[in-house]
Amino acid sequence: MALLHPVILSGGVGSRLWPLSRSLFPKQLLVLAGDQSLIQDTVRRAAGPAFAEPTIVCNVEHRFLIAEQMRAAGHMPGAIVLEPMGRNTAPAAAIAALMLAEKNPDAILLLMPADHVVRDLDAFRQAADSAAEAAAQGFLVTFGIAPRGPETGYGYVQRGAPLPESAHTFTVRRFVEKPDAATARRYIEAGDYYWNSGMFAFRASSFLAELERLEPIMVANCKAAIRGGKQDLDFFRLEPKAFEACKSISIDYAVMEHTQKAAIVPVEMGWSDIGSWEALWDASDKDSGGNALKGDVLHHATRNSYLRSEGPLVAAVGVEDLVVVATKDAVLVSRKDASQDVKKIVEQLDQSGRELHVTHRKVFRPWGAYEGLDIGENFQVKRITVNPGAKLSLQMHHKRAEHWVVVSGTARVTRDDEVFTLGENESTFIPLGARHRLENIGTEPLHLIEVQSGRYLGEDDIVRFEDSYGR
Repeated sequence: MALLHPVILSGGVGSRLWPLSRSLFPKQLLVLAGDQSLIQDTVRRAAGPAFAEPTIVCNVEHRFLIAEQMRAAGHMPGAIVLEPMGRNTAPAAAIAALMLAEKNPDAILLLMPADHVVRDLDAFRQAADSAAEAAAQGFLVTFGIAPRGPETGYGYVQRGAPLPESAHTFTVRRFVEKPDAATARRYIEAGDYYWNSGMFAFRASSFLAELERLEPIMVANCKAAIRGGKQDLDFFRLEPKAFEACKSISIDYAVMEHTQKAAIVPVEMGWSDIGSWEALWDASDKDSGGNALKGDVLHHATRNSYLRSEGPLVAAVGVEDLVVVATKDAVLVSRKDASQDVKKIVEQLDQSGRELHVTHRKVFRPWGAYEGLDIGENFQVKRITVNPGAKLSLQMHHKRAEHWVVVSGTARVTRDDEVFTLGENESTFIPLGARHRLENIGTEPLHLIEVQSGRYLGEDDIVRFEDSYGR
């Protein structure tokens, strides 16, 4: 059988998992239900002799984080394609199909969201084999999850007749929207409805032919976005204006609900889309009281709750069916069955102009990360971590000076015409107006404290003398 080409869609922001998931560090980059991030698990799931190198389609703002996570997990993507803005799953799938079709029109794509959990790897791969058989015959195949109950948060797919030449595969009778509770119970009782997983398999040429028939303007815009795009380091940047002109629409609405070639592979594979804190509680290991615990957490007489801390101690006493999540700069407390509405808080943050839904106090960069420790009038204190072998861009500030104190590791400092090395417990001063650069020349992470002082401390005071990769 021909290789399956994994296409990982990583454009979401996971607002229902705030305060952990934020737009510049969304849920697919978080370690939530295992020992790796969700996107690392997704790529690992589709690795091996039956699979080609993955294509990742992601938001331009996440490019360095995704590239670093792939490197850390030992996976080399065939391509990392950068969306200048989100346009839902149909344009992203079209871009991947067009790029793969240039090399092989009959390439079979395995489309997977980057932020799902799959517990049963064998069941997943057996379903992928069945889907590939049907896709090779020209069908557009969706993966239907055997429902575990009358869930109202998912769309459903009703199966039709078996496909005679593909094992465990059926035609699709219809797609249905998220139902109310009574309708969901009827679907479960009928026995031929499945949760719509958002995972698909199809031949590039088959999908593009249907998309051309149903959404020809989208196809034209996607072709223009590729034609006007450019390679940038390890990434392919789509041309922004052409991609922005694409209709923002899902694969289901654009193609699957209208095609006569839809097929479904039913599967039980321990799947969850981790679409809320309640869903994450459901997918997590629990103690004897039904509590899922992560981080510095204590509890007493507490049941069926999700308790997580990324910083301060979280203590819960005498509560039930709660979600409590603490980061270094925000705390969420919610009834578990109301956790779908966390996005309402994110909307309020956005409307108020606050940044707590955008980024964490710790901000990741290609070279490492920095974390704000304190800020006041005319000063700011940060903890900076620089990865081994990494460096910041050569830069200058007009309105502030900086003091650097090395906590651990070995730094090479450029300050105007000087180049010198700093070790643990050593420090230096970067005066206002000096060109400077920081590098980690050691084999371990470099940690230092930076104290900024001056009349203005904003990012737009930075003058860089190199490209953006060193930011």
